[in-house]
Amino acid sequence: MTNLPKLSLYIHIPWCKKICSYCDFNVFQKNRKIEEDKYIKHLLQDLKNDVVLSSKRKIETIFIGGGSPGLFKKTSIKYLLDSIKEIILISKSAEITIELNPTISELNKFLHYKYSGINRFSIGIHNVNNNQLKILKNLKNFTIKNVNLNLMYGLPQQTLKKSLLDLNKIIDLNSKHISWYPFYLEPKNSLYYKKIKLPDHDIMWNMYKKGEQKLKKAGYTKYAISEYSKKKYKCRHNLNYWRFGDYLGIGCGAHGKITQNNGNIIRTIKEKNPKKFMYTNYIYKKYIVPKHQLPYEFFSNYFRLYEQIPKNNFKKYTSIEEYTIQNEIKKSISQKYLIETKKYWKTTKKGKLFLDSFLKLFIK
Repeated sequence: MTNLPKLSLYIHIPWCKKICSYCDFNVFQKNRKIEEDKYIKHLLQDLKNDVVLSSKRKIETIFIGGGSPGLFKKTSIKYLLDSIKEIILISKSAEITIELNPTISELNKFLHYKYSGINRFSIGIHNVNNNQLKILKNLKNFTIKNVNLNLMYGLPQQTLKKSLLDLNKIIDLNSKHISWYPFYLEPKNSLYYKKIKLPDHDIMWNMYKKGEQKLKKAGYTKYAISEYSKKKYKCRHNLNYWRFGDYLGIGCGAHGKITQNNGNIIRTIKEKNPKKFMYTNYIYKKYIVPKHQLPYEFFSNYFRLYEQIPKNNFKKYTSIEEYTIQNEIKKSISQKYLIETKKYWKTTKKGKLFLDSFLKLFIK
């Protein structure tokens, strides 16, 4: 297979100072000093093990996520990035993102991160307060352009007015990218079974529509579900996920997807528990994705985007002929989820609103 997708790298740092009650990520509370050096040593060995699957491709984007990567010393992050360059080739124009919290301690590391090669910062805003806003405004002093601000709406007991007021405050910061997404509880989350008051569906819908209008008026373009950016500032790392690109995933609970030269697509899932991760061979599960699952996997990623899907990318990245999914495509068109031309597919507004039902058509 000569048309291998672009390759990204995801690095998971699993510790947080405090775990949010609604969080369902693979995170652990920092109760004592983190063994940073030891964990980084294992991250690098984990990467060395995975590099053999990469077909000598270079890394186009890196995302350091968590958890709270900002808990690590600034020198540790620089050492990690420098060491990765010795293991695998990184593109000179690579987008390198780190997730951070809007705190003074993490703000003090921003300039060091910038000189370490990080060129994109993704900051989680849980409760918009004056202290956080002051911290975020100080980013301008560091001449950092590529900043994403994550903001949820539909929080417990949140009103329409409060959600839009919070969004206005974030828009006023004039960051290049905003992730504006709904609060959601998974059944495995502890809050799921508690009687907490969430906004009803009508209020949530108004939050979504009015918020989207505000973002559009402020010059943001919606390019994926919940993702808005200024011109030329779409998240390249996430775009690679959604365009069914490849990625190596290292660290506790990280996922990877790597296409091989023979067309097989390998999925990797790493050991979730930090102690086990640092005392095992890192892999929790590794398998070749069955061919019958690939159409669903391809479209479940691509349908998130507000862009045309080139038809030739389906065969290019799945090694499956287009005629094998004609029944699913016809059903999608008849149910007004999808538009088709000779060269591309595109999701309709209805397809985006009822994405789960839409995708079920591709499950075999």
